[in-house]
Amino acid sequence: MTPAITGFDYRRVPVADGVSLNAAVAGTGSAVVLLHGFPQTHLMWRHVAADLAADHTVICPDLRGYGASDKPAEAGGATYSKRTMAADIVALARALGHERFALAGHDRGALVAFRAALDHPAAVTHLACLDVLPTLDMWEVMHGTTAAVGFHLYLMAQPPGLPEQMISACADAFFGHFLDSWTNDPGAIPADVRAAYLDACRNAVPSIVADYRASAGVDVEHDRSDRDAGSRLRMPVTVLQQDWGTALGYDAPALWRAWAADLRHVSVAYGHFMAEEAPADIAKALRDLLTR
Repeated sequence: MTPAITGFDYRRVPVADGVSLNAAVAGTGSAVVLLHGFPQTHLMWRHVAADLAADHTVICPDLRGYGASDKPAEAGGATYSKRTMAADIVALARALGHERFALAGHDRGALVAFRAALDHPAAVTHLACLDVLPTLDMWEVMHGTTAAVGFHLYLMAQPPGLPEQMISACADAFFGHFLDSWTNDPGAIPADVRAAYLDACRNAVPSIVADYRASAGVDVEHDRSDRDAGSRLRMPVTVLQQDWGTALGYDAPALWRAWAADLRHVSVAYGHFMAEEAPADIAKALRDLLTR
């Protein structure tokens, strides 16, 4: 059986024409939406979600193209642009009765959350982004041999066809590489959850690649347009991330300050999958954010 978040109800919620999201929901009170990263599903939030559900309504969806959510065929960059995926999340929250909500995202989910906060500032009350830079900044800091750490970004940026074929040929090895190499505590992802992640990714190669391909195209255009216009995040923002800046030669807090006036930036010693490695710390950071 596919693992589930204990105590959460599961729903399929229509969010766009022909697209429904799988979402785990529990708790009462002000809403907090938690968005997963790559190569994972909503299950990555299982510990944090259970903690927050004690006094909040917690909504954990699978993103468009991932997990048990719908995976529309790529029809140009807009299908999996972060703008489109962000609109999904706003529609999901609204369908569940929440016009305003706090939003936390990890990895790919953080990019969706960032876009949702820029595009829908009246809806997003607080924003947390875990272990990413905004898409435009990410591409600008990748250079030279240090960029090899992001080889998957370049692979999945290629035109449709070859990336999907290559990854499908060795899907478990490809996705498993990131689950193994990006964690400091392998025990944080137990065997049944790891198997669920691999199964979900194996069955979603075209949509996962389309998500990444959009981040090498239309997502950059959207970020650049906002940066040129001086758009900034209006809500309190917390960023938790590993100290990639030291390795790649950039100032992560400075990059984030350009986007967020009310910013709390914290460098952490956890591995990439911090919501699973240190769930109590992540839940506390989110609770602290909600008091600002």
